[in-house]
Amino acid sequence: MSKAGSGSAGPVIVVCLRPADPAARVDPVSGHVDRDPGMLGLPPAEAAALEYGLRVAEAWSGRVLAVTAGDASADEVLRQVAALGVEVLRVPWHAADEEYVADLAADERALAAALAAAIRKATGPDGPALVLTGDRSADRGTGALPAYLAHELGAAQALGLVGLEATGDHLVAERRLDGGRRERLRVPRPAVCSVEAAGVRLRRAGLPGLLAAASAQVPVAAAAPAGGPQVTVGRARPFRPRARVVPPPAGASARERLLRLTGVLDTHEPPTVIGPVDAAEAADALLDFLRRTGHLEAQDAADAAAR
Repeated sequence: MSKAGSGSAGPVIVVCLRPADPAARVDPVSGHVDRDPGMLGLPPAEAAALEYGLRVAEAWSGRVLAVTAGDASADEVLRQVAALGVEVLRVPWHAADEEYVADLAADERALAAALAAAIRKATGPDGPALVLTGDRSADRGTGALPAYLAHELGAAQALGLVGLEATGDHLVAERRLDGGRRERLRVPRPAVCSVEAAGVRLRRAGLPGLLAAASAQVPVAAAAPAGGPQVTVGRARPFRPRARVVPPPAGASARERLLRLTGVLDTHEPPTVIGPVDAAEAADALLDFLRRTGHLEAQDAADAAAR
């Protein structure tokens, strides 16, 4: 396994990965998260980011550096990534919090600062030409890390992309818009881009690469200086909706109010089964019901039938 920072002199494409357990279980009462380290893998968006990184590196004659923050449980995923001919680097980071609420609310600015410091050291004075991430990780899903990374690296940012390709010395990106439309962006270098898992699949590694990476040592960056947490989580408890003030039912006596609350003396129309009928007959029956129950005026029903 190649060491981070070695390789060709072309531009460096950094792909930030966050392995996740797709079958993690969350206790709905306590918020405790039960993760299986043996089930860690690349979520679809992370795999798409890696594939785009490989394509851009081929177009620019550069190299790819895959970076993840975590403990030694992420090494096996990094070995699978290294089998594709990618340099890998693990940044030491504390394990995910077992309390889901605390893990979800953790401050990602410190994580972005640690990743940016490791990326600068691994890529040298020129820095990375492109940093790719998934649009949002499978186990946390805040989507804030790419923007924090762009700020730390002083790079342009284009987030939530569904397409990315290298054209000359810049990138052409595609992003969704409302109403089924798309927009195309010209992204300068250096840039931080997050991509969706849309229409791209990570290539398979060859057998020689898999065998070479199976027992390789994963490079580990120097530990980032510990900083004070910017976000603290208090007591986590099950969600309990706020009580609403409801006006009392009309009635002079308690019995009348109880009857009004339960509705036992109200007239209820039994359910009506219609069919099999065609669409026109079903629409007429629905309009008759709405008019009979007072939800639709006669003129409105006539206008609807005319349309």
